[in-house]
Amino acid sequence: MNFSKEFKKLKGDASSRNFYRKKNNKNSSIIVYSKKDKKSNLLDYDSINKILIKNKITAPQLLSQNYSKNFIEIQDFGNETIFNLFKNKRINKINIYKKIVNLLNRIQSISQKKVINFKNQIYKVPKYTPKILEQEAKLFTDWYIKNKIKKSKQKKFKNSFNKIIKILIKKIHFKNDTFVHRDFHISNLMVVKNDIGVIDSQDALIGNKAYDLASLIDDVRFQTPVALKNKIYNSYLKTQKKLNKKYFKNDFEIISVLRNLKIIGIFTRLAVRDNKKKYLQLIPYTWRLIKLRSQSDNFRDLNYLLKVLKKNK
Repeated sequence: MNFSKEFKKLKGDASSRNFYRKKNNKNSSIIVYSKKDKKSNLLDYDSINKILIKNKITAPQLLSQNYSKNFIEIQDFGNETIFNLFKNKRINKINIYKKIVNLLNRIQSISQKKVINFKNQIYKVPKYTPKILEQEAKLFTDWYIKNKIKKSKQKKFKNSFNKIIKILIKKIHFKNDTFVHRDFHISNLMVVKNDIGVIDSQDALIGNKAYDLASLIDDVRFQTPVALKNKIYNSYLKTQKKLNKKYFKNDFEIISVLRNLKIIGIFTRLAVRDNKKKYLQLIPYTWRLIKLRSQSDNFRDLNYLLKVLKKNK
């Protein structure tokens, strides 16, 4: 879609959306344009934002919408993400991460699951079912292994992989009862005056308590030392007095591994299908994160299977 000169196209993300900054005198707003996956990217996105805002989380407010023409207009939070802020090496990262952990606790305390969207329909936040976790993990075998092992061996690999994933999912302890942003990492957290604003929330689900913390700590886009990862993890545990720490560690590790296998599949798909090859450079670090979190006996079968890929490299 072609917007007039008052609209400046912004750098996009891994989705099919386009973003434009609309400037009018001293005011500015963001136009989100999406023809593909329109419901998720526009209607559901605003629905989740409405829930966040109602629960006193800073998220972009809807200013106007033209759903029939595939766009919404939302509040402009500017350009300062926490990711950009962390490029300044003198910044005390752990202090900011503690603020993010407090924000995460506020998000996780949201009990609201329904809202009326701008089409005057009821939107209900979906559940993060085991089936969804399975389907996401399968993105790894659907896309990544195609050029890694012989075609004749791919079916056997996929079958073994799927069985292992199902077993791992069954080992998850906590119920799907927590509001999960699902992409809770520093590229989606914005500096908004003295607060931290949340964007890119359209995929939110009611899921596992460990999911968003795994997204934050094991962020494939931003490399952090293990010592800092542990500090962030422990700062979260300090806020959770009644948490079963053994069960939580178990779920955190499984979810981190599943999530990062999914991400390798997504990044490969972006490169192969959408010609967005820049994401391939993030895959080596994603593998390092998988290795970091797959040390327990839970992952013995998975690690054995993944050695097949490494032998073929």
